[in-house]
Amino acid sequence: MILPGATDIGSGDVSRAVQAEWVDLLGELEAVKNAITATQARLAVALDEATRADEAGQSVRAERRGRGVPSQVGAALRCSPHAGAGFVSTSRVWVTQMPHTFAALQAGVLSPWRATLLVRETSHLSVEHRGLIDEEICGPAHLAELARMGTRRLVARIKELAARLDVHACVKRNAKAVSERRVSIRPAPDLMVYLTAMVPMAEGVQAYAQLKTHAETTKAGGDERGVGQIMADTLIERVTAREPGHAADVPVTINLLVSDETLLAGGNQPAVMVEGAPAGAGVVPAPVARHLVAHAIDTDTAWVRSIYVNPHGRLLATTSTSRFHPQGLAALLRAREQGICASPWCDAPIRHTDHITPHAQGGPTGLDNGQGLCARCNHAKQAPGWSQKTTRHDGRHAVETSMPTGHTYVSVAPKPPAPARTPAVGPAPSRVPRSRYSIGCHATPAHGAIAYRPSLPRRRARARSRHADLSWIHPTRNTS
Repeated sequence: MILPGATDIGSGDVSRAVQAEWVDLLGELEAVKNAITATQARLAVALDEATRADEAGQSVRAERRGRGVPSQVGAALRCSPHAGAGFVSTSRVWVTQMPHTFAALQAGVLSPWRATLLVRETSHLSVEHRGLIDEEICGPAHLAELARMGTRRLVARIKELAARLDVHACVKRNAKAVSERRVSIRPAPDLMVYLTAMVPMAEGVQAYAQLKTHAETTKAGGDERGVGQIMADTLIERVTAREPGHAADVPVTINLLVSDETLLAGGNQPAVMVEGAPAGAGVVPAPVARHLVAHAIDTDTAWVRSIYVNPHGRLLATTSTSRFHPQGLAALLRAREQGICASPWCDAPIRHTDHITPHAQGGPTGLDNGQGLCARCNHAKQAPGWSQKTTRHDGRHAVETSMPTGHTYVSVAPKPPAPARTPAVGPAPSRVPRSRYSIGCHATPAHGAIAYRPSLPRRRARARSRHADLSWIHPTRNTS
């Protein structure tokens, strides 16, 4: 990219005046971004209102009007329908209830995130009180102060004004938050998960303090693990009511999408964990996948359902005459989509198995006419003007979605692990048959053997020494 006042981005001899021009340009572009978001918000609200009016003319029930708008907005913004729904609802508040906030966004003074915080932190107030806070913070007389205010100070200012205007609403909001305490789980990088507990502050601080005190005491006793590791291990051990070092011995089912070459022949192609977490754990390196299978067999604590593909990379299943997808067919649909909703840009976990061509229109209950969707996407496609059809893209299953405005989007199923080219009838030449405890972790000769041994607590490592060897290191294949 050619920069103003310079010939190349890598130019080292740039005057201070040119650098100052770049800083000014950064600020101007940021203001333009904010103004563009305001325009998108106005468009989203207009689309929602027009769609609801059209559906009212078609005698659609009031509670069902506009159900497809979040998916249309999400597709246009290249984000999930859930994010699209949030943008539509927030935009409606900006346009109809907080004119000063919307004007500050249009002028570039307020960023979209800070404007969203103004909506979120006033959601429990009446329209009148929300308007007063809108004017007090974003009114023309306060724009200069708003431009200098940090995000945390902005939130604190909103809460202060809200408590003054309607303390009872603030108390009710706090009571509602306590009633919504919950535990959730979501995938994290590197085959980890975030196990989150949303609890009242007093209980949460107390639980954290106890875990930290126990970890520091254990660490002082000579434990080689870090304090954070001990806290995490202790939490799992106490929740699962297992002895120290045995928290992993809880019966679970692991749905692993894996090729035969990776599992049995020491291939390097990664596997996919479909339902290890609400939306699946995603791609799993080949040695780790073999370790999961071997560990499940060794400890008898888990069932591992390995799903294979045919030589063309397609999952195999038969068509059912049932109105609903049978359990086995539904599992294959989830496996094909790798646990994530089939709609473009939607990252939600699969909740519904859906007929692409509706069953009422003669659509069969089979793998080709099925797809896995989240609840929102399944309901959105029932709106007037929506249609879908099955197609193919590079040999993979794909669905073409047509929206009421005429826009079309194609979602393609993820590429599954490829099977071995030549099915093996018996043990391959120069390859030692493997027992159930010796599922090897081979690599190509160019890389050498790959060892995968997860880091375990010391007590667990000693307990595991009584079982079979889990080093998973085998000689490389003889290619002569």
